[in-house]
Amino acid sequence: MGLQNPTAKEDPRPENELSVFTNRLKMPHIYVILFLFSMVAAITTYFVPAGTYDRISGPEGRTTIDPSSFHTVTPSPTSPTDFMLAFPKGLVSAGSVVFFTFIIGGMFMVLRRTGIIEIAVDTLTRTFTEKSLAIIPVLMIVFSLICSLIGTQELSLVYVPVILPLVIALGYDSIIAAAIALCATTAGFTAGFLNPINTGLGQKLAGLSLYSGLGLRLAAFMIMVVIGILYVLRYARRIKRDPEQSLVYEDDYEKRKLYKTVQSTNRYQATLRQKLASITALLFFGILVYGVLKHSWFMMEMSGLFIIMGIVVGLVAGLSTSEICEGFNDGFKSVLLGAFIVGVARAVAVIMEDAHIMDSIVFGLGQLVGHFPSIFSAIGMFIVQLLFNFLVPSGSGQALVTIPIMAPLADLIGVTKQTAILAYQFGDGLGNILFPTSGYFMATLALAGVKWQKWVKFYLPLFGLWTGTSLIFLIIAQIIQWNG
Repeated sequence: MGLQNPTAKEDPRPENELSVFTNRLKMPHIYVILFLFSMVAAITTYFVPAGTYDRISGPEGRTTIDPSSFHTVTPSPTSPTDFMLAFPKGLVSAGSVVFFTFIIGGMFMVLRRTGIIEIAVDTLTRTFTEKSLAIIPVLMIVFSLICSLIGTQELSLVYVPVILPLVIALGYDSIIAAAIALCATTAGFTAGFLNPINTGLGQKLAGLSLYSGLGLRLAAFMIMVVIGILYVLRYARRIKRDPEQSLVYEDDYEKRKLYKTVQSTNRYQATLRQKLASITALLFFGILVYGVLKHSWFMMEMSGLFIIMGIVVGLVAGLSTSEICEGFNDGFKSVLLGAFIVGVARAVAVIMEDAHIMDSIVFGLGQLVGHFPSIFSAIGMFIVQLLFNFLVPSGSGQALVTIPIMAPLADLIGVTKQTAILAYQFGDGLGNILFPTSGYFMATLALAGVKWQKWVKFYLPLFGLWTGTSLIFLIIAQIIQWNG
């Protein structure tokens, strides 16, 4: 769970000329990448005219924009002081994600100290040891369905710490654990046949009937989930045959030592207190599901619940208060890098918002779509939404800014509003687990202990497959003038 690997030298891959060469060509540290993105954003503020849209009340009391109100404002390019302050402002702005990352890391470390995670992993590993591949499609189908119904990709933050020990114990790696959660939730969120966050809100903003066009979205959902499952299974089979083919072979050294219970001849025997602690933990997860479904709980509410959960489960299992506190501290340390990255990534958006060029970029991208040939207009909308997702990696946030512009534009360029919403869904969803500006995504990688650079190497081929699938669906929707 976000464990780093300072001692991996004991278990290295054989070094050869090729490995030495590739090590010299490795990508820079994620901090360097994000710093460069922030510099580019700051430089952009000197060339892009400052402008803004008027904000008005939208569906469900959300603030959206008036698409006909764009006007220029006094330029305020990023000064050296503004640039310096963008990073702490980013940490503050992304505070809920940063805090949630720390809390969930701490809570699961407390659960590990109780021993109930090791017991659960031992039991499940022995159950699935002969059919370990089956766990991948089962979990991905469940996670994708949940996300398509309630629209919370952020649940990946809950899934990964739960499944990571099992995945490692079954002979796979941290990327498989991250992929099961991230790829499944992304497929469900992107197609979103009943997703209130992107489909529902987008259709309300465009004046469409809620959840209309279900058939085409359901087809997209099934195809994207199948593609995602087959892709993850292909990688899983490869590293099952040869563990050194794993992209995180060295990084997972400590986790393999910690979770590899499948070869143990001794079964874990739960004490009475551990059994009671397991039941208590399940009750808390039941409360979590109820809160998310019935009361729209999000990160702050879940963070509070996880604090109480760690304390109560720890006490029931027989941990002292000091052991519980140290468990939280160890968990905080294990996800420190990922939590900090979330805030640093937010600096890009902070720079553009403070310089008032975010709306200008939206306006310019909207104008660009209008110049695409008619048959490619829907594809142009997809490209625009994908690019904008780098700046605003939030489904609802992106909808509130772009749909009021794209929906009326669609009528002018011969694209149905239903197709415009689909282009938004595809563009928003696929970038959420690619761009380092996506807070929940970077936090999930931190919990899995996977570096962003290595995830990109794993995900890019699947991103290409999903992008191709999206373009095919958009072309079909454009040809048939799909309107649900």
